[in-house]
Amino acid sequence: MQYFMSVEWFVLATLCIASAAVAVWFLNPKSERKGMEHELLAADGQTDAVFLFDDQTLIACSSGARKFTGEDTKEFSWTKLRNKLSRSYPGLPQSPGFLRDVGALTLSGTSEANDHEAHCEWIDGITRVQLRRITPEIARGSENKELTTLRAAVHQAPYPVWLQSDDANVTWTNLAYDKLNQKIRGRGNDTSAPLFPNLDAPMNSGRPERISIELPELDKKLWYNVSTTETEAGWLCHAMDVNAVVDAEVAQRNFVQTLAKTFAQLSIGLAIFDRNRQLVLFNPVLIDLTALPASFLSSRPNMMSFFDRLRDQRMMPEPKNYSSWRHQMADLLEAAAEGRYQETWSLPSGSVYSVSGRPHPDGAIAFLFEDITAEITLTRQFRSELELGQSILDHIDDAFAVFGTDGSMVYSNTAYHQMWKTDPEASFAKITITDACRNWQELSGPTPTWGEVRDFVAGGTESRADWWSRVEMRSGAQLICRVQSLQNGSTMVRFKQIDVPLAPPEEERFTTSSKEA
Repeated sequence: MQYFMSVEWFVLATLCIASAAVAVWFLNPKSERKGMEHELLAADGQTDAVFLFDDQTLIACSSGARKFTGEDTKEFSWTKLRNKLSRSYPGLPQSPGFLRDVGALTLSGTSEANDHEAHCEWIDGITRVQLRRITPEIARGSENKELTTLRAAVHQAPYPVWLQSDDANVTWTNLAYDKLNQKIRGRGNDTSAPLFPNLDAPMNSGRPERISIELPELDKKLWYNVSTTETEAGWLCHAMDVNAVVDAEVAQRNFVQTLAKTFAQLSIGLAIFDRNRQLVLFNPVLIDLTALPASFLSSRPNMMSFFDRLRDQRMMPEPKNYSSWRHQMADLLEAAAEGRYQETWSLPSGSVYSVSGRPHPDGAIAFLFEDITAEITLTRQFRSELELGQSILDHIDDAFAVFGTDGSMVYSNTAYHQMWKTDPEASFAKITITDACRNWQELSGPTPTWGEVRDFVAGGTESRADWWSRVEMRSGAQLICRVQSLQNGSTMVRFKQIDVPLAPPEEERFTTSSKEA
């Protein structure tokens, strides 16, 4: 029994010690926190108000902060504080966590804040906001810090900055100006003489002006855009290095000149429009082809004005409907931008132009104008002669067909079509000598003539002498088949219907030297 009582006392003592330790653990941080709050609320003589927040919750504030919080501080949060101070102190963070990430923040007050500033900082989980009056010491410290920053920024600027008096003497320079001065004049030279002696233009206009500096040793110029600002101490000057821009402009100008010389030798008119649809390049041939004045083309007209002027000059086909002219031009531009525009313009003057539109890099479009009047005229004349020859041959009573060296039929007349009941033009496939012989054999009686004709056309016979043979049709009609060699290895096969036999039946084949009835 005594043993069990001793065990109970031991357990009870252990529980008491543990409870005391827990109580100490909970109470001690609160006392430390209370002490830290009291320390953070300790204000110097110039402090008007101090607020302490644990995240969004106000945990303490000074007596000077009562005019913002009122008597009920439990309902006052960070959001309410920000709403009250946002107009007087612009830039107050949305959340106290912002200060933990970026560090302390000092916000200058507006005219409503009456020479106050808000100092916000995050300290061991507590956000402290202090509204304090700007003292001379604080102002001097801020001014000195700002002045040091400005001096370092100007002195370390990557471009030359200098101060020049009204009598053209340099009174102050930054590091980039000193390096440029040493590069041009060498070390130990007088720095009071300006590197850019002629600054009248930027001083009078107030706009940056491009000015060059000579490099005698390299026979080269350095180009800068110089801007000036008048101050109480003199003219503050800035020089921006634009050598890369100048080199690019020179390269572009040389390239354009090279293109212009190349395009000037072309017989095709060229008009290139940029991405803004303005004419940026054309060659002299375009003036000759379109009859547009050079002054108009040099004024860089837009694409719609260009085609409107072509229409006015009657240098493009007349539109059928003027009300839809703009829509037609929009379709033309879209097709040209996709590389699908290719048309032949038949002009009222009788000239014929081939016009194509092609896309170029960076959204540009190029139009090519080619005068194909001579080619079209020659083609039309050749086609007219062919049609005339076809018409003449179609009026010949003899039926004939011409076969090329490859054995395909290249020509036949109307009499042939009627005699052999065929129309070679009705099919896209080529008709060969084998196909023709098969057709002849179906409509005629047995005869070895067709095989000999096939061999003659194919060049299988040693002799290419002209010959003829008599053929009897299944209908009983008698034909004379003449096989004649033409130039370039072609062969003409002629068929003529006769009423009386010209020779006895045993005479089936004759050369041109044989006697004809």
